[in-house]
Amino acid sequence: MQKRENLLYVGIDLHKESHTAVMVNCWNEKLEVVVIENKPSEFRRLAEKVKRKSNHLGLEPIYGLENAYGYGRSLAVWLIEKGYIVKDINPALAYDQRKSAPMLRKNDEHDAYCVATVLINQLHTLPDAKPKDNEWTLAQLVNRRDLLVKDGIRFKNGLHEQISIAYPSYSKFFSEIDGKCAMYFWKTYPSPFHLQGKTSEDLTIEFKEISRIAKKDKAELILDCVQNDGNTFREYQESRDFITTSLVRDLEHQKEELAGLDQEIEKILLSFDYKLTSMPGIGISIASKLIAEIGDIRRFPSADKLARFAGVAPVKFSSAGKGKEQSSRQGNRQLHGLFYFLAVTMVSSQRMEYPIIRYFMIITCGKSVKERQSLRHWSALCAVW
Repeated sequence: MQKRENLLYVGIDLHKESHTAVMVNCWNEKLEVVVIENKPSEFRRLAEKVKRKSNHLGLEPIYGLENAYGYGRSLAVWLIEKGYIVKDINPALAYDQRKSAPMLRKNDEHDAYCVATVLINQLHTLPDAKPKDNEWTLAQLVNRRDLLVKDGIRFKNGLHEQISIAYPSYSKFFSEIDGKCAMYFWKTYPSPFHLQGKTSEDLTIEFKEISRIAKKDKAELILDCVQNDGNTFREYQESRDFITTSLVRDLEHQKEELAGLDQEIEKILLSFDYKLTSMPGIGISIASKLIAEIGDIRRFPSADKLARFAGVAPVKFSSAGKGKEQSSRQGNRQLHGLFYFLAVTMVSSQRMEYPIIRYFMIITCGKSVKERQSLRHWSALCAVW
């Protein structure tokens, strides 16, 4: 175990464009401040300054990065590759250290000093920074996929707003607004005005080019609904038609990008030694999100630690030997949401592959609805891990 007095502590406050580093000894004395740009050529300059100072004092440098997996990931990777010791400092710890001062201060230099102070005080409990390219890349792909999914929802909502005015009864002939035939129809006939002169035979032929199972009944239903809806034409209809076709193009592009992302995610999942997709209810999307949030699951010595990290473990509040357990509002909320989704999916399923779920279903009989839901939630989580 390293002795605190033999180390030179370098706390770094990380930002998108620049980083601020403060060198501190074990007595919390500020020795030097270095500000660098966030690029590899500047990383070398920082390391050289730290090395000169550490050689002069006869100390070994150790780096503490506030959230080494965000803006400081490049610096963390560079330092680790050069053989330096790098610790990951949770921003909450640095925040608590800053708040503990009698007079509150907030600037880059003081933030870096607080990071160094946390590094000194919790040297032997802080985790080593271990940024891995496959985990980082997967997280980037997952974030990109989430953004595309949200874009698709916005596009469909916008398309519904336009279509519901031009075709009030559209849900009777297209159950999905973004289906193949529906997308073709909205792009070709954004409003009933473009259907003038069209017969059911014409529409059926067009639909068969898009879908082999297209039937004449579909085309007849569309024309009947349009006729029963009455005249929906309004001024500036051409501009609204342009909006409709533009939204359709956006949706088509979004679907293509989403399909490409799913392929990339499926390829990169092969580099992980996990079998999550073999479990019922877990597809590529959920598996990739779990891995992106958890990282290397071997860093958790037990399932209890993982439950605490995800915020699904109960927290006991007690005083004078009395207390009760309450649900935690801490932890990784993204991971908490994923576990909740999996629990609901498994409990609501009619298939009971896991004996532990069956066990909890039996012992919860007679309890309140809230207690049954809580225990079912826990049984599903136990089954996952």
